[in-house]
Amino acid sequence: MSSLFIAWSLSSFLFEVPSGAWADTCNRRSLLVASALVYAAAFASWMVAPTYAGFATGFVLWGLSSAMMSGTFESLLYDELARFDAAGEFARVLGRCQSAAMVANLVASVAAAPLFALGGYPLVGWTSVAIAGVQGMLAATLPVAGNGASVPVSDVDDDETTAGSVHPGAALVASASLCTRYFAMLRSGLREAATAVDVRRVVLVSSVLVGLTAYDEYFPLVAREYGVAVPQIAVLVGITIVGQAIGTALAGRAATMAPTIMAVVVAVGGALISGGALIQPWAGFVAIGVGYGLLNNAMIISEARLQETITGPARATVTSVHGLATEVVALAVYATFVGAAQVASVPTLVALLGLPVAAVAVGVRRWMPPARRG
Repeated sequence: MSSLFIAWSLSSFLFEVPSGAWADTCNRRSLLVASALVYAAAFASWMVAPTYAGFATGFVLWGLSSAMMSGTFESLLYDELARFDAAGEFARVLGRCQSAAMVANLVASVAAAPLFALGGYPLVGWTSVAIAGVQGMLAATLPVAGNGASVPVSDVDDDETTAGSVHPGAALVASASLCTRYFAMLRSGLREAATAVDVRRVVLVSSVLVGLTAYDEYFPLVAREYGVAVPQIAVLVGITIVGQAIGTALAGRAATMAPTIMAVVVAVGGALISGGALIQPWAGFVAIGVGYGLLNNAMIISEARLQETITGPARATVTSVHGLATEVVALAVYATFVGAAQVASVPTLVALLGLPVAAVAVGVRRWMPPARRG
């Protein structure tokens, strides 16, 4: 399982920044629709080829889909809000988006049991494919947003076009212009993420915070090691999802918290998860749920501070650098579980990850900027 998680993160790692530059170059709505289609293909591969290779293919496609969406959606959201002088609402809106996603996740977790009883893995899998299709249809209703799209035909001399068609020379000009813009955005975003001190610090702190929460993939295994029956594992995981949904929903209310308070939230959240992993369910999972909610609240706010800190034109690219760094941390988490699985239990490993979370709290206190006013 950990090797599949690694393939998942590695895929996101490879595609993250290139897809961010793409989002800064082309219209972001189309990229989000394409992301949903790739997501559907990921689940379909599990159904068509339920082997290790089939699951690995699905995880790679899932990673590609995530990379196409991550920086794209946040950049579209921030730029649309900024267009209406409402950038300060970013944390609130993103928090509600994430909270709605967690509610949907909770519904999916609860629905898995009856769906499995009714039609086994095929019904669960093909339902997932259908839901990804719904995601694509919803994405198609979003505004066409982006710092630039491919060069329209109207920008090419009229002499190069014929009635109802585009001259090959015009297509070459448009393609060359698109490539030039793509690499310009890529360089701009990478430069800002690497050399702008405030941006670099927020990218580092936020990406480590988000990446460390990759251990949520092991929450079901924590319950299993305590001998919890399979149907009850879904309920315990549901508790953590409820905590996550509440934490993200409250991000708007906490959006202006000072870095010192935010550091306390991170530290307490990590401590609750560590302690909860070492306590027999159900009390342990209640603690994990509360802690996970606190961490997710801080994650949303850290991402909002990042958007406020970015000043250059390549917003999606910088956001994707953040996503890339997040995947690096997630890969380290998965690799740690792979390497230490023979010498320590899953609950112990989850608990030990509270130590780097505490270090992140220190980084938040020192490097996270205050909320931008106005």
